[in-house]
Amino acid sequence: QPQLVESGGGLVQPGGSLQLSCAASGFTLDDFTVTWFRQAPGKEREAVICISRWDSPFTYADSVRGRFTVARVNAKQTVYLNMFRLRSEDTAVYYCAAGNPLSGCSGKANDYGYWGQGTQVTVSS
Repeated sequence: QPQLVESGGGLVQPGGSLQLSCAASGFTLDDFTVTWFRQAPGKEREAVICISRWDSPFTYADSVRGRFTVARVNAKQTVYLNMFRLRSEDTAVYYCAAGNPLSGCSGKANDYGYWGQGTQVTVSS
């Protein structure tokens, strides 16, 4: 059964770093575009960063540009979200999603058919 599982969330101090993992099973992840979304309390879900099935990254959230990177290791069926210089406003539940939008990357949740359960990231001192 196709499945995505996120891991790596937790509590980190402002200015710290964290790496989230998105591991796939039941399908071949390198055939899919993967986007990380996040949802903070009381806010709408937003697209953060994407890596297309052709390994091209795209950052959607201006607030993370230059601080977050995304990479995939196809042999491990895993996509990583590397987060640096974390801020309190990065606190959210982070989800990875896999799909095949025609444009390669898409910030629209409806373009993704596979979703993980989410992992909580809390940035606080």
